[in-house]
Order: sequence, then structure tokens, then C-alpha cells
Amino acid sequence: MSHDGATKKDNPNFNGAGNSNGNRNVSNGVAVYPSYASHRLRLNPSVDHKSDNYDDLQLDFSPLLFSSLERYLPPALLNSSTRDQKVNYMREILLRYFPEGERVRVQKHREYRQKIVSNYQPLHRELYTLHAANFFVPSFLKAVSENTEESYRNIMCEPSPGVFTFEMLQPRFCEMMLAEVENFERWVRETKFRIMRPNTMNKFGAVLDDFGLENMLEKLMEDFIRPISRVFFSDVGGSTLDSHHGFVVEYGMDRDVDLGFHVDDSEVTLNVCLGKQFCGGELFLRGVRCEKHVNSETQPEELFDYSHAPGRAVLHRGRHRHGARATTSGQRINLLLWCRSSVFREIRKHHKDTSSWCAECQREKKERQRQAVAATKLELLKRGETAI
Repeated sequence: MSHDGATKKDNPNFNGAGNSNGNRNVSNGVAVYPSYASHRLRLNPSVDHKSDNYDDLQLDFSPLLFSSLERYLPPALLNSSTRDQKVNYMREILLRYFPEGERVRVQKHREYRQKIVSNYQPLHRELYTLHAANFFVPSFLKAVSENTEESYRNIMCEPSPGVFTFEMLQPRFCEMMLAEVENFERWVRETKFRIMRPNTMNKFGAVLDDFGLENMLEKLMEDFIRPISRVFFSDVGGSTLDSHHGFVVEYGMDRDVDLGFHVDDSEVTLNVCLGKQFCGGELFLRGVRCEKHVNSETQPEELFDYSHAPGRAVLHRGRHRHGARATTSGQRINLLLWCRSSVFREIRKHHKDTSSWCAECQREKKERQRQAVAATKLELLKRGETAI
């Protein structure tokens, strides 16, 4: 996917229809819009732009994806085009990067979700629209409204580098979400509906997006997690988070007991305990790694264990290696939001240097620098001795 700053040389599809920022040119008084062939997007989104709603259209991809992508459109398209023109432009881009097999999978998943939403009756409908004052504790709301590093650090602890913990959810919200999940699982049992689990590692839990909470969680990511991530996780696309995977996991003697060592399929992960009564289940974290070094040795300063408490959140990079210790009694249910950046993922395809965030890459880079300095000193020493 191309972004602002690409040149004619960089983009073989460039045909001169737009300037380097994707703006329209004017020829004989007539505006000429960027052509679909150039597939050009802005690197940074238009933060103040309010995207159109695409829920009423039959599209190849999720309507939320179009709403998110719209903010990256060139200014000419963003400000002067009809919704249909924007849809066609974005669809051309998406078709280029999504193979047919992926489009079929997305369509089947959309039909799967629609079947659930059409038949499942929510218990607490107020959960399906984000009501910040009812969901979040006042200290969290105040920090986000001020939106500065200082305001965030005033409510957060950073017990280990890149791991932030803070009070987030009100008890009433936790209670309602627990009841909603139980209601959904009761419906699943009664109807014998076969649901998809959150991931390949958890045999219990539910994908919140699948039974109608997608829009609420999208709002949570956009208005609350992305501003925080812009401050603390800009090195992994924190300022360009544009999609998510939201789910709950369940641990206990009759549920998943623990979770093995892994990394998340996310740029930034939000993990909030909803309850209930439990012992054990600590989250253990072991440093940030790229794909190449995911199994490398853990350094002493990277060892950290976190004990969950209802309503309290932990926020970390998705590539921060972690796992969950056994829940020895009771039941623990956590809400997780995997936040992703399509821009960051596209950039990573072309820029392989991960030393800005992978701790092992940083150590290797420092070691190469140390060796280079030592070799230079040795060479200078030899030259000095020769001269004598």
C-alpha cells in the first residue's frame, strides 16, 4: 500500500494524475483527481475528519475498514468526493492487497457474524454503545481528556519498561460485561451454535466483535487507546492504530487453566480483568522481540510478573512476550483488545530494522558498535607502533 512521500520512481503505477501528496491538479480550470491506478494514501490520517458510515452498503470488506481507511485518503478525495467515489477508490486499493481467498474468508466471517447478530438477544444493550462516563473511572477519563504524557503518567505505573498499568473500568461495567458474556454463552449452549474461539491458544472465551460489540470496541480503540499509544508506542504504529480484535478469555478449573509463552497478533494490547474471584493467573512478561528473536534469552531486567485485579488494565506492545500462570482456584475473566496498524505493518514490509523496539536487536546493534570501536582503536594502536 503506497503512502505520502512516494515518488514516480517509487511507484511504477504513477501516471501524473495527482501531486506527491495525492492532491488534485487543476488543468484548464478542471480538477483532476488522483487515479485509482496510483493507489496512493496519506501516511498520516486526517485526525479531525469524520468518516462516512458504510454499514448500508454491500461491500467486499468490513464497513469499519472503509471508515478507518477513509481518513488516509488524499485531501482532494477526502473533501470533494461523493461517498461512492471514495468507496471505489478504497476498494481498488484493498483489492490489490487482499487475495481472493482472503476476501472469501472475510465474506464468510461477515455472514457468520450476521447470523449471530440476527438471532442473539443482548442482555445489556447499553454496552453496545460506548458511554464513557458510565464505563470508565473518572481518573482515566481526566487523563485522556488532557491527553499529555504527564496526565497519563499521573494515573499509570510502569513497573517494567513498556508495561503500563492503571485503573480503567468501573465495577458496574465489569458486572454487566460478565453478565453479557454469560448470556451469550447460554444462548450458544441452548441453540447449539458453533462459535469461533478468540484464538488458537484459548479453548474458552468469546469474540466480542462477533455478537455486536465491534462498534463499541472500535470507539474504545480510537478515542482512548490510540491517544495513549500515540504517546507511549509510536515506535510500533501506536499513532496509526486502525483495526482491532476484541474478545474475552476465561480461566479456571473447568476452563483454560493457563496460557503458554507467546506474542500477540497486535501492535498494542489492552488487557483488563473483569473478575471474578480467583487465585493465581498472574501475567508474566519477558521482553519485546521481533520475529527473528522471539525465542531468544530473557535478560534479568525483563522479568516481570503482574497480578490481575478487576477493573485494572495493563497495556503493552503486542510483541512483548508473555503468558499466564495457572489460575489455581475460582474463575478469572479478562477483556482483551488487540489493536493493529495497517500502516505500520505495510512499512515493516519495506523497512526491516526493528532495533527501535526489539530489545535483542538493540543489544546486537550496540555489540556491533562496540566491536567496531574496539577494532578501530586496535588499528590505530598498530599504526602507532609501526610508526615508532
